[in-house]
Amino acid sequence: MSQEKLGECLGLTFQQVQKYERGANRVGASRLFDLSRVLDVRVGYFFEDISASAEAASPVEVIRGNVTKAVDVPDDDPMTKRETLELVRAYFTISDPKVRDQVLAMAKALGGTK
Repeated sequence: MSQEKLGECLGLTFQQVQKYERGANRVGASRLFDLSRVLDVRVGYFFEDISASAEAASPVEVIRGNVTKAVDVPDDDPMTKRETLELVRAYFTISDPKVRDQVLAMAKALGGTK
């Protein structure tokens, strides 16, 4: 689902959805509930990858940085790299869907994936 479609379902602009996605704005409980309904998942789905240390920590500890990692993600996970975010942002600046498909096909070919 696109950010635009998600925003439409929630009565938000896609820019607001982007802010939630980037963590620039916090997602309130009622909005989280709305998200779960639109995406057809349980609210608990959004908390499944939270580590035990983050779960046990108080909000003050989290803010002060006393919790090392809120989510257990391997250090070599490409989804945590800035380069990945830059690549995705650049990809979505391509306005022509056919060109985006060609770029994706090229990246897959160069990377050896199907």
